[in-house]
Amino acid sequence: MSGSEVCIAGVDPGLHVTGYGVIRERGGEVELLEGGVLRTDASAPLEQRLHQLHRLISEVLGAFPPDVVVVEDLYSQYTHPRTAILMGHARGVVCLAAGQCGAQVVAYPPALVKRSLTGNGSASKEQVGRMVAQMLQLREPPKPTDITDALALALCHVVPSRRRARATRPRRPVLPPALVERLREPA
Repeated sequence: MSGSEVCIAGVDPGLHVTGYGVIRERGGEVELLEGGVLRTDASAPLEQRLHQLHRLISEVLGAFPPDVVVVEDLYSQYTHPRTAILMGHARGVVCLAAGQCGAQVVAYPPALVKRSLTGNGSASKEQVGRMVAQMLQLREPPKPTDITDALALALCHVVPSRRRARATRPRRPVLPPALVERLREPA
C-alpha cells in the first residue's frame, strides 16, 4: 500500500462468532472492502475452537492484508468473568494472527469508538450502526451486529478526530497498564 493509503481491519472477537470488517482509507475517502463473521464449532473443545478461529482470521487477513488491526480495549469490570476470560482467548488469537501478517494492533475503548462515530460515548448500538452505514454509504447497517461492531472499530481509527488525537498523544499499549509496568521493571 502506498503512504497515502491504509488498510484497516476491525475485529470484534468472540469464541463462537467473530465479526470482522476491512476498510481502505485513501486521501480521506473510506472504502468498504469486506465484512463478515467467522464461526467456530460450539461443540469443539476450547483449543480446537481457538485453532479454528486462528485459521479463519488468518485467511481473512491474508486475503486483505491490513496495515492495522483494531480491536476493542479490554476492560476489567465484566459482569460475567468466564465470558471475559473466553473473550480474552479469542482476542489473543486475533492479535497473534495480526502479528503474524505484520499488522500493527491498536485497541480503543468502546466509549471512544461510539464517541468518535456519533459524538456520544453512550450511543446505542442502533446509533452506531446508522453511522457505520452512513460513513460507508450503505442503505442499512450490516447484519449481524458483529460486523457493524467490527466496522465501527475500523472506522474509529480513520475518523479525523482520531487521527489528530493519535498525532498528539502517545499510543496506548494493547496490554493492560499494570502488566506493562510489571514488564518494564528490572528482573
